[in-house]
Parts: sequence; structure tokens; C-alpha cells
Amino acid sequence: MLKSIYILILILFFASCQNPKPNDQQKVETDNPPVIKLGGSKQQSFGLEKLSDYALFQGELAKLNPANGVVPYDLNSPLFSDYAFKARFVKIPEGKTATYHSTEVLEFPVGTVLIKNFYYPTDFNRPKGTRTILETRLLIHEENGWKALPYVWNEEQTEAYLEITGDTKSISWRDTEGNQQQLMYNVPNVNQCRSCHLLGDKIKPIGPSARQLNKDYNYEAHKELNQLVHWQETGMLENLPSGELPKMVSFQNKNAPLAERARAYLEINCGHCHRPEGPAKNSALNLMVSEENPAAWGVEKTPIAAGKGSGGLKYDIVPGHPEQSILVFRMESTDPGIMMPELGRKMVDKEGLELVKEWIASMK
Repeated sequence: MLKSIYILILILFFASCQNPKPNDQQKVETDNPPVIKLGGSKQQSFGLEKLSDYALFQGELAKLNPANGVVPYDLNSPLFSDYAFKARFVKIPEGKTATYHSTEVLEFPVGTVLIKNFYYPTDFNRPKGTRTILETRLLIHEENGWKALPYVWNEEQTEAYLEITGDTKSISWRDTEGNQQQLMYNVPNVNQCRSCHLLGDKIKPIGPSARQLNKDYNYEAHKELNQLVHWQETGMLENLPSGELPKMVSFQNKNAPLAERARAYLEINCGHCHRPEGPAKNSALNLMVSEENPAAWGVEKTPIAAGKGSGGLKYDIVPGHPEQSILVFRMESTDPGIMMPELGRKMVDKEGLELVKEWIASMK
């Protein structure tokens, strides 16, 4: 009798496991999102299938006309990405605001979407002429943190599709000197997006800090306004202090001090990894502008790990000798095992390289 009761209990137990209650079933479905077809391949539904699904732009998508609540912005010193142009926008949920920070990226509320479109004009001397948009990267602030999603544009320039595995696109253009250039452009995958934006154990935006946003922008009706002031006046930003605000120089501004230009270039291109909380913290380099110790920039500093990436050189930066500096050696390389930054470029930034070399040559 007892054995029969025991068997009955076991049967009821396993039956309950195989037939979960409605709430349990709902949880199972949430933990295992359906696989859907995105951009020609089956992928998990990390985000919406098409860029247009977000309704961030109105009218013809390729014109990038922002919808209501989507605001364009620019940076003083932008990241180098194989000479690609960028069109940046931000959407902050209605009724919410970003919070000012003097040194770090602004604190954006949950629901914020940062939008960065990468494109190449056919002729760099006519940047507002014919262009080809290759990708749009979305950084979406969800309840559990930021999520980075790459969207790849089709050949017809009518739509961009989520491609979590990235893509490779062929692009050609005529540069400012009239030379024809061609490139197999890499769109990063989701993991590469994450690795660049990782700060500590969380994904964070890189560009929109107060120092980078502190510049005039030509808004509608050709009205130039300071971006930070405009954001505050329109309710997008709070706690903006009065008086002089921190400002990063444009590394392209040849009238600015050489050292400030070079430090700005290194921060935006290298500082998101080479800082105490960054993915490359083991290098012991801190390339943020706020760092005042020259040794932390690499001046007369030996690398933590010598090898192929050091090129047989002894110091990261040798004052007066860019040709003996590991920093320069890695910037002028396109070898994946040597070059820095190791992601986001296939070409050498000739202008950025010359700037850094000039800076090191001027050191005593």
C-alpha cells in the first residue's frame, strides 16, 4: 500500500514538472525568445528586425530626417573609423533628462537611444553630395543596462537590417586630394560592439561627454546654439552648472595647442580601453585627458608584455623620438596582431598619426 502511494506521488510530481502553471510557462517563453529571420539569417530577437521599425527617422530613410524627439548632435573630437563620416542622433524619452557630469559621459535615463550612422560621400570635397550609408549602430539603454546593435544598410539605401554577426561591405570614394580610395569596410558584430563599450563590467557610451558636446551646432533655420545649453533649455539635460564648462579641443584644429590636440586624439581613439576601468587596464596605460602623469600616457614606460606588438622597441613613448615609440609603431601598422586600436579600422589614420608623431617629437 505504501509503495503504491509512493509511486502515485512520483507520478504527480513529474506531471507537474512537465505541465507548468501559466506563470511558469510565461517565464520559460521569456527566457527563450523565439528565433526569427533577420537580414537574411536566423538570429535571436536581440532587437527589432529593421531600423525603420524604431521610427527614429521620418520620410525617406536614407535622408536621416529625425522624427520628433530625435535630436542631432556632434562631438569636438570624433573617433577615427577608416575615414567614415558619422551622423549622430539621440532620443531621450519624453519627460526624462540626462544628468551632467564634468569628466565622464552624461548619465542618460533608461529608454535613451543613441544613434550613429556611418557613411561615405562619393566625393569628400562635396560632403553633402551623394553618399552611401553602410551601417547604423544603436546603443539602447534598457532596464538592465545598455545594449549595442549593428544595422546594415541594403544596396538600395532603403532599409537597414539587424546583423548581430556583423558584415563586410565594399565602398569607394574620392578623397580630398582627388585620389580614388577603396575599402572592404567591416561592420562589427555584437560582441565587438560590447568589447569596445565595456567599462568595468557594464556597457557604456563613449562619445557624448560634456567636454565633447560643448560646441555649437547648426540646428533648424540655420540657428547655431551650444549643444549643452540647447539640451538644458529643451529639457533634455539637468544639473548643467553655470559659468565656464569643460571643453575638449578638436584635434583637427591646428590653432589649438599641440599637446591638447594629441591628448584629445588619444582619448577618443584609445582612452575608452586604456583607462583604469577599461578592457585594456592591464597595459597600465591611461590615455584619458584627465590623467596628468606622463608615465601613465606611456612616456618612458616599458610595456607590460613585450612581443610582436612592441616591435622590439623598449618604451611606449620616447620623448623626442617617435620612431622609437611603441605607440607610433602600433598606430602605423595594419597588422591585426600589432595595430592599435585593434578594432574599428583597417586603414592608417595618416593625419592622426602625424599629429601624435609631431607631439612626441616636441617632447623634451
